[in-house]
Amino acid sequence: MQTSTSSLTLLGLACALAAPLAVASPEEDKALFQSYFQERFPKVELQDFGNGMYAIDSVARENWEAIEEFPPYEPAISAGEEMWQTPFANGKTYAECFPNGPAIAADYPRWDKARGMVVTLPLAINECREANGEKPFNYSKGPIADITAYIAYESRGQATNVEIPSDDPRALEAYEKGKEFYFARRGQFNFSCSHCHFGNSGSTLRTEVLSPAFGHTTHWPVYRSKWGEMGTLHRRYKGCNEQVRAKGFELQGEEYRNLEYFMTYLNNGLELNGPGARK
Repeated sequence: MQTSTSSLTLLGLACALAAPLAVASPEEDKALFQSYFQERFPKVELQDFGNGMYAIDSVARENWEAIEEFPPYEPAISAGEEMWQTPFANGKTYAECFPNGPAIAADYPRWDKARGMVVTLPLAINECREANGEKPFNYSKGPIADITAYIAYESRGQATNVEIPSDDPRALEAYEKGKEFYFARRGQFNFSCSHCHFGNSGSTLRTEVLSPAFGHTTHWPVYRSKWGEMGTLHRRYKGCNEQVRAKGFELQGEEYRNLEYFMTYLNNGLELNGPGARK
């Protein structure tokens, strides 16, 4: 059973996940969220939060930096670049859909006012393919991870800058739904996303240090040693749901798109540093 916590502020949730407080605006959420983690981990430089657990675990960081000397995501970048440049059967390319070139990761997720929904980069990629008579990619891994890895690499250094249009209340509603999802308990373990990556961030669970939520959206897609391959952010969302013994949602369904919208907005200002490598 899911318990709604949309009436709680981020800071209140960090201290007590059941304290009923007034609803905060997205801007207030972001300020509370970012200041909370900067105070919790005062030795971490702002942009280093994009490196996840490696920003707070010096031993793990050494191993990670060694891996980054020969990053396991390089083949995905190369494959993605080739895909970007290879024409579809109709002779057109991805550039027809994305005329500004591949360095577009900072444009997503974005609010599509015409359709009244959040559009993510993988969704935009597949919509481009379908518009050109091509089959959509699986949203979990494989080609979708390759082409978004290339786009992420070309977009490195861009600042996260998600906008919630003030003239469309549906955008705020999507953000609030994402926020509710993040703090809602689910599964047999009755855990929310925030249990691991908010108030307990920096703690050790089994043999892993729980990474701070601040920075979680900057480095996707990632090569996870656990997976032995590249995977997408929504694959990770589903995996987290299943780890607490809850049923995962449809990849690129409304639930996960709204969650990504909420989480990415809170990371506004952090530089994109994908693709990444993680345990």
